[in-house]
Amino acid sequence: MLNFLFWNLQKKGLNEIIVKIAQKHRFDVLIFTEFNIEPGWILKKLNQRGVFYDYAVSLGCDKVKIFTKFPRNFIPAILETNRLTIRNLKLPGLEDILIAAVHFPGKPHWDEDSQAAEASRLSDAIKKAEKEIGHSRTVLVGDFNMNPFSKGVVNANGLHAVMTRQIALQGKRTVQETDYPFFYNPMWNFFGDADNSPPGSYYYRGAGHSEYFWHLYDQVLIRPDLLAAFNTSDVKILHSDGNSSFLTARGIPNHKDFSDHLPISFKLSL
Repeated sequence: MLNFLFWNLQKKGLNEIIVKIAQKHRFDVLIFTEFNIEPGWILKKLNQRGVFYDYAVSLGCDKVKIFTKFPRNFIPAILETNRLTIRNLKLPGLEDILIAAVHFPGKPHWDEDSQAAEASRLSDAIKKAEKEIGHSRTVLVGDFNMNPFSKGVVNANGLHAVMTRQIALQGKRTVQETDYPFFYNPMWNFFGDADNSPPGSYYYRGAGHSEYFWHLYDQVLIRPDLLAAFNTSDVKILHSDGNSSFLTARGIPNHKDFSDHLPISFKLSL
């Protein structure tokens, strides 16, 4: 069982919080965006208790930082842009998988149509990496700056991410004689307040007539070929490091002391 964390840190120096949350949940892979901390400091603190972490250095991706509880040569980069890194995770004795991590362009600089167009390019990059490696056991995680219902996430020529396993397990959908592979998007399950989980990973109260308030910009998507290793209940929106809450008394992200994004975690049984 591999345990993953993703968190947009809002360029905050959350050094001690990262160490606490990593130790509490025993994460194997830590993935960050808006990361302005010296990697060497994090490694020193993480490894003080005899648990080895390594920094998976990127050559072409400045927006995403990855730390792993195994040597960096087990997770080499296959394809990178400034906002995307695609890694081939190859652990001894296990089937290899692709880990794609992204910090997608967001509003107000990009409207939904621009995001949808760029999502098509992101999808093409993932499919290119899958073709190079020879399989589609792929997970995509990151700050999408889009909701699960946004065009770039649901469009066939975008990420083509659907809300149920049953649909995703069909593998693909054909539109105008072109096949488009599915992703499964478990983040749909977090909308609303039916359980004790925050109803999103990001909160914004606008002044216009139309406002969602809670958004699920931070998402994890799973290809059908990897669904046997994935349990939907293992996806969490974290709101505490075990001691301190990441939420204000009003129950929204405490962006002053922590980040405006809540971290998400997920597991894979490889």
